[in-house]
Amino acid sequence: MKIFISTGEVSGDLQGGMLVEALRRQASGKELEIVALGGERMQEAGATLLADTTTIGSVGLLEALPFVLPTLKIQNQTKKYLQNNPPDVLVLIDYAAPNIAIGSYVKKHLPQVPIVYYIAPQDWAVPMLGNAPKLAKFVDKLLAIFPQEAKYYQQQGIDATWVGHPLLDRMKNTLNREESRQLLGIKPEATIITLLPASRQQEIKHMLPIIGEAAQLIQTKIPEIKFLIPVSLPVYRDAISATVKQYNLSATILSGKALDAIAASDLAITKSGTVNLEIALLNIPQVVLYKVHPFTAWLGRKLLKINVPLMSPPNLIVNRQIVPELQQESATPHNIVQAAETLLFDPNKRQQIVKDYQEMKSLLGDEGVAYRAATEILQIGY
Repeated sequence: MKIFISTGEVSGDLQGGMLVEALRRQASGKELEIVALGGERMQEAGATLLADTTTIGSVGLLEALPFVLPTLKIQNQTKKYLQNNPPDVLVLIDYAAPNIAIGSYVKKHLPQVPIVYYIAPQDWAVPMLGNAPKLAKFVDKLLAIFPQEAKYYQQQGIDATWVGHPLLDRMKNTLNREESRQLLGIKPEATIITLLPASRQQEIKHMLPIIGEAAQLIQTKIPEIKFLIPVSLPVYRDAISATVKQYNLSATILSGKALDAIAASDLAITKSGTVNLEIALLNIPQVVLYKVHPFTAWLGRKLLKINVPLMSPPNLIVNRQIVPELQQESATPHNIVQAAETLLFDPNKRQQIVKDYQEMKSLLGDEGVAYRAATEILQIGY
């Protein structure tokens, strides 16, 4: 059986790697060939990479411009490969614009190939994105990770099944606070903040300096504070090191070990994304922020009329703000410090966040998500 998987960015590679592992386990000894667009995690899980797409993701019009040519090059390479090597099933993971282009192409030129979308575009949260009608034209099966997502796409006429969120599988073997601190050589009484500024190149530019300045202000107020900074991709390490030096932060930069760094912390200051769910599932309070180029923000608000009242996955799942969000103009060092101090020193607020996290977790389904997704894909492919 031949499976082609297409995804991009760090989070897509993470989910793709988990899926590849589950597919190989579920294949029950049958020969399985998996070729993919993804990254290191998928390759380590046993996929053959056609191209690495972990560093070419972006949010926004201006932010996407540097990646247009690399994306088109990979798209053309992928189309040629698929024409010459039609898979038994095509699996698309997240990565909306490139995957919609690939899905539409396969439906037109290789109509015999079934198409599965796993972790679909977030139209269920922001319907004005307008992806659902496009998906309805080529998706044979949609594997939803949120119940609201499944219901929304079913209403759009798409065959959607809720399988649950794959992070439930990823988190079941994580270390607890004490174990993580012992692993990282951190004293039990130390106050630790984990900084998670970037998984995309644009976030290095727009988010890292803000988080660096906020960390400096916190360090001035709390001299004994220590920071942990996991690096999502090796290419970002130099920029993060330069920021630590610029703001004279008492910080340890870690290669990988993101979950250990989160579990060991008292608070996370983080960009918006999948990592917010990892933090929530580890019961760590967090301050979430996101900022794009001012022109991108203006274009979205004024011309495209896009309104994003909630952006962080934990808040989206329960449809209210359970962790503080700072978007665009509100994403300032001062506001970050204010929110961070509240979460560090107000025990009632910390307890409320942990309570809200439990409500959120109850809406994610049960463990075995990758197993269920793999079973659906293999059934379609065979």
